[in-house]
This record gives sequence, structure tokens and C-alpha cells, in this order.
Amino acid sequence: MLYELRQYTCTAGNREAFIKVMEEDIIPFQVSQGMVILASFAGEEDENTYVWMRRFKDEDERLKLYDAVYKSDHWNKVIAPKIGNMLDRTGIKVTRLTPTAKSPLQ
Repeated sequence: MLYELRQYTCTAGNREAFIKVMEEDIIPFQVSQGMVILASFAGEEDENTYVWMRRFKDEDERLKLYDAVYKSDHWNKVIAPKIGNMLDRTGIKVTRLTPTAKSPLQ
């Protein structure tokens, strides 16, 4: 398994609006394309932090699903415009993770 921990910094005052887009548009669309979304979090101590996790079987699946989502007309014409300036794109951090031998996420 391959996991992505995605950490975003929302622009001031936009986190709740971004969470709404995530929960109503982005996550359902990505799931409909085959992605597995494991978690979605709002930072407890930082009002601009949003974190989420995805799981992929392997790198081939990740690439296939990235294409299905991010190269789609729906993403580019419907979802991407909704995000607008809600994110500080310089603050996006994606950490790729693989579970250790005894991890329950194997």
C-alpha cells in the first residue's frame, strides 16, 4: 500500500469554505473515480490548516487515478474553479508514506 498525507494551508478565512468543497465535491468525485480517501481533518490549533489522506494499492494505481481525476473535464471545468484562491499553494505539503511491517494499515 501507498499512502498520501496531504497538508494544505488555506488562505485566511477560507478553511470552512474549502472544507465544504472538499466534502461536497472533491472527495465524492475522487471516490467515484476509484480513489480511497481515508481521512479529512481541520487543524485544531491552526485555523488555516486542512489535512487529508488517500490510499493507493501501488504507484501504477496512483498514476492511473491521478489521470482519471486531474485530467478530467469535470475536475478542470467544475471543481478546480471552485477552489480559486482558497489555498496558499506554496503551503501544500504531500508526504508519501508506506506502512511499516507491523502497521495495522498493511
